[in-house]
Amino acid sequence: MESTQQSIVSEITLDSIIEKHQGKPGLLLTTLEEVQEVHPLKFLPHETLTRLSQKMRIPYTQMYSVVTFYSFFNLKPQGKHSIVVCRGTACHTKGSKGLLDEISTVFGIASGEIDSEQSVTTADNEFTIKTVACFGQCAQSPVVAVDGVIYSNVNSQKLLKILAKVNDKPLSIRVK
Repeated sequence: MESTQQSIVSEITLDSIIEKHQGKPGLLLTTLEEVQEVHPLKFLPHETLTRLSQKMRIPYTQMYSVVTFYSFFNLKPQGKHSIVVCRGTACHTKGSKGLLDEISTVFGIASGEIDSEQSVTTADNEFTIKTVACFGQCAQSPVVAVDGVIYSNVNSQKLLKILAKVNDKPLSIRVK
């Protein structure tokens, strides 16, 4: 498990990021985005939010509200790679639930652990799997984004090829 000290972005880094954005529109959002980006596990730990709150003189509750409102902020460690599966109506009817189940099987994640309200990161911190309500590409469903690249008309074979390429090794369905 990661120690508290490792999960905190350094004071020097925080000061530098705050100073860079000071006096500019969107100070809070751009600061939070950059702080998350420099964290090795791409998230905003409680300790880091507390320090930012103090340094920026913004109430912690306000900062936390912003972080929990925007879906691109993470309060949990993220994997090296991200997999986002669309769960909109068109994608659902064309098999996105099956793709989500397949991803769960490939990475040994308990059935049902991935749902529309949460993200799951593999134990090795290689992959974070998330769902979204809609990518807005319904005509090309089902849609999956891997590391920010959107793939359309995804089926099980295509998904395994995409994940194997990202993972630099072949993947197969694990038997539970």
